[in-house]
Amino acid sequence: MTTAYKIFVWLFTVLAYAFGGIIILYILFQGIPNISPSLFEWNYTSTNVSIMPALISTLFTIILTLLITLPVGIFTAIYLSNYAENKYFIKAVRFATEILSSIPSIVYGLFGYLFFVTNVNMGLGMGYSLIAGCLTVAIMILPTIIRTTEEAILTVNPLQAHASLALGATKIQTIFKVVIPEAMDGILGGIFLATGRIVGESAALIYTMGTQPSIPKSLGNSARTLAVHMYMLSSEGFHVAEAYATAVLLLIFVILINWISAKITKTLVN
Repeated sequence: MTTAYKIFVWLFTVLAYAFGGIIILYILFQGIPNISPSLFEWNYTSTNVSIMPALISTLFTIILTLLITLPVGIFTAIYLSNYAENKYFIKAVRFATEILSSIPSIVYGLFGYLFFVTNVNMGLGMGYSLIAGCLTVAIMILPTIIRTTEEAILTVNPLQAHASLALGATKIQTIFKVVIPEAMDGILGGIFLATGRIVGESAALIYTMGTQPSIPKSLGNSARTLAVHMYMLSSEGFHVAEAYATAVLLLIFVILINWISAKITKTLVN
């Protein structure tokens, strides 16, 4: 039985790696020959279909979304793991985060469109804008930040916190000088997971941020991220080759983010 189980696990592991490898190789095979200097021109035109405005918009989206989400998510996790005493309240919040994590992104996009973009039925009327897209994606990744941060905090040995309190430190000092540093590896893992979702999101951003292929000059301007840019190129049908090239560059961008994330995690943890 044990041998059969090992073979079963090994087989599906190989299949998973094989499917992933085939997809990546296909994207590379289709995209690399179509990468050209015109894709890196500063201004987008219908001829060069440059990715630079989308790349800069993606960076803006990552930074702004994390600035909105991290304080709310991390402090909520700290409250749930260290201050909340009502077990029914804690269970309700955890259940809500699980439900929110499973909602399709298109539903978030519809909510963002109705609440942030339009001014109908208590909508805020922001229009298609960078801030509307970031607020929508921030709501999407908030459950991930809360759950990963809370789990990371709960894995810290409670004896360390007890020792800190016994030595005269306050609860706040213990949390931020003992617990959080010990949980930093798990917290950063959740942040980088959320960053990956921001980079790969398209449906919700089309509904809220729009598809303007230019660098946003303010939070109220429409923009498009790399994922939306790739979708628009492929759906229009005139620049499918450039869409594959964009997919390769998006893949490189994600790998670069993961590499930087690993370096940051290693530096902070060690």
